Amino acid sequence: MSFVVSRTESGQSLQVYLASKMALSKRAAKNLLDQKSVWVNRRCVWMAHHLLRQGDTVEAPAPPKGRDEAPASAAKIRVLFEDEHYLIADKPSGLLSSGESGSAVAVLRRQTVQPGLNAVHRLDRDTTGCLLLAKSKAALDAAVAVFKTRRVTKIYHAIVSGRFERMASTVRDELDQAPAVSHIRRESCSKDASFLKVRIETGRTHQIRRHLASLRHPVLGDREHGFKTARDPRLLTVPRQMLHASGLELPHPLTRGATLKAHSPLPADFRRCLKLFDMGK
Repeated sequence: MSFVVSRTESGQSLQVYLASKMALSKRAAKNLLDQKSVWVNRRCVWMAHHLLRQGDTVEAPAPPKGRDEAPASAAKIRVLFEDEHYLIADKPSGLLSSGESGSAVAVLRRQTVQPGLNAVHRLDRDTTGCLLLAKSKAALDAAVAVFKTRRVTKIYHAIVSGRFERMASTVRDELDQAPAVSHIRRESCSKDASFLKVRIETGRTHQIRRHLASLRHPVLGDREHGFKTARDPRLLTVPRQMLHASGLELPHPLTRGATLKAHSPLPADFRRCLKLFDMGK
């Protein structure tokens, strides 16, 4: 949705303006800003009290029809794998992994009627895909111990800005004064974007996003580590960071000789983004 600020609207705060133009509550408008999904004159702006001026162009994603304020937690979360000790869920975007009442863990506790579920690791709020949960304290401790080793295979897919020239590359740049290793393989590319497969050996905060940004190929939709100005108008339509945890595999922490393994297919918004940048059907 795109709006141009009129003379009479000049001086309004961005939050108030969004709420009025998009028929949202102030809370819902603030949520859009917190998600860094709002652009003013093609610059990402997330300050609620940012004052608008006549002629400013404000762009924001249109809310789904009839669900402009529906929480992401309202939908059922798909379970990709489950045994007596663990569950691997297909986390949707818009949810924290754990913590608040609307987190993926909280939703799955209610959905599966298993109040003892806890996340073994974390995915960013807008990163989708494989999330491992333990059903007991013993299962959680055993899985965390495995995650501290390099026996966990974590595969991600990302859509990044620009043409990634190399077919394969490894980034070993330290993050937060700790080792961080990301193995990158190009799946496909177009003139303006690339579709990458990334395997990480370590799990530093925002590792993939920071490593790719350091190569000047930030993840599309990444408002924190990516470009703050949208030169390409298609970037304004990318709803979130295009990062998906597509595969997870590790030795079973409690069953000798067994393996925990799951694959999550690319979500619909990811496939739409591939198509938008001429890399999908």
